[in-house]
Amino acid sequence: MASQNNSLGYITVEGSEVQVRGGALITDIKGFPLDFARTDPLRPEHLARILYGDSFGSYAKEKLILESLLDAMELEPQLWICNDDDLLKPLKEKSKILTVLLEESPHVPLDAAGHIEATADPGVFLIQAAMNGNPLRAEFPKNTRPEEVQMTAQILAEAAMSMSLLEPFNRLEKALNFLATGIK
Repeated sequence: MASQNNSLGYITVEGSEVQVRGGALITDIKGFPLDFARTDPLRPEHLARILYGDSFGSYAKEKLILESLLDAMELEPQLWICNDDDLLKPLKEKSKILTVLLEESPHVPLDAAGHIEATADPGVFLIQAAMNGNPLRAEFPKNTRPEEVQMTAQILAEAAMSMSLLEPFNRLEKALNFLATGIK
């Protein structure tokens, strides 16, 4: 897999007990797509759901979807961004690169773009990526070093100058829905 500097990787897995699917999109820091992969919807047999019980969802996300997506990518981003707590730790472990779970936050803006503020939750920070607007809630895997948090904030602040950081998740969802309809 080739490494792509100044790029962001977005990865999502969605579904239920009946069907799970996922997609990954790598963009440059302006939001232009560089690489895309998706999985076909996975429909587990009823017996598998019974045998795995409550662990089926995390097993499907991590072992069946996440690993397939990472294997399918031709490029490796500078930073992986996910939107699911179940993906955070396995994404970091499997990719070995910077990984963060990003969400909107209701907090008032921080001092400046790139500013980081710790929260009461371990491994969770507020990052002011864009000059305007609320900071993002950024959750990092355990054992993330302070310099990795700082590097992530710098990458996000640079990208936020020319793109909306969470918008690629909307594109991923639309692409997965489009592909699921079978329309050519």
